[in-house]
Amino acid sequence: MEAVVLAEDLTKHYRVALKEEGLLSTLRHFLFRRYREVRAVEGVSFRIARGERVGFLGPNGAGKTTTLKMLTGLVHPTRGKALVAGHVPWRREKAFLKKITLVMGNKQQLIWDLPALDSFRLNAAIYEIPEGEFRRRVGELSEMLGLTGKLHQPVRKLSLGERMKAELLAALLHRPEVLFLDEPTLGLDVNAQVAVREFLKAYNERYGATLLLTSHYMADISALCERVLVIHRGRLLYDGALEGLLERFAPYREVGLVLARPLPKEALLPFGEVRELAGQEAKLLVPRERLTERVAEILRRLPVEDLEVREPPLEEVIARVFQKAEVGP
Repeated sequence: MEAVVLAEDLTKHYRVALKEEGLLSTLRHFLFRRYREVRAVEGVSFRIARGERVGFLGPNGAGKTTTLKMLTGLVHPTRGKALVAGHVPWRREKAFLKKITLVMGNKQQLIWDLPALDSFRLNAAIYEIPEGEFRRRVGELSEMLGLTGKLHQPVRKLSLGERMKAELLAALLHRPEVLFLDEPTLGLDVNAQVAVREFLKAYNERYGATLLLTSHYMADISALCERVLVIHRGRLLYDGALEGLLERFAPYREVGLVLARPLPKEALLPFGEVRELAGQEAKLLVPRERLTERVAEILRRLPVEDLEVREPPLEEVIARVFQKAEVGP
């Protein structure tokens, strides 16, 4: 398939000035400045096809936001190549800027004291959207986002969830082909998070837009993305299916049990690692390759009222990826 986002050996190094505290150190800093090099991103390569929804995972400081800034042209790489929608991002060509958008959960573009609709009109003027088309798009997107009737209120009067939805509307008004989303559900309550996820999925399916999404909420990733990129200390550790990540870094399944009567921990140990035990409820970790055999034994030998097999929480799997990277091969 056609790659709408291409990164090859993408690298970004920064020089950061070193300074100690105190007046003498400040004077020395002006005369004899010393630096250290920060390797924010190191040799990252991947391709994203048109219409894909891809999760971009990593701890704080791993290089996710720096990568997004290079792909949107805000930061020039130290070396490497990138193409987004057929353009070199850091040239910041007008045609390129009309094809992309960057949404950051901790930044806002809406004017605080004005109605959101006034900010939308400003964006429409910047992107040269005709009045009729502007009205049609606002109506369509506000209906998808559940914002009908909210756009004439000052932004400061909107709830946090409504403000995030309005930010998304502003960012998508010019109908971009590629969406770079950096923590779009940051700080939102559960209901608002679900609403944003459902909207992004519907937008992708309706317009065929490509999504590259970073989030610390694993529910965002599991709900939206079949493929994930995992970055740690600037290097790409994994690029593949979300399901493959679970199989590679979590070689076990969780077996949840509801027992007819409480049992001691020792009675459960032959069937797997006992993760939790509270009254008649238990949670076991069972190796994937022995799952069928162990479940059959549990049903035959234990007083089971209910049994559920599930994948381990994605948060645990990602934590294992980073722990393995810290330890090394």
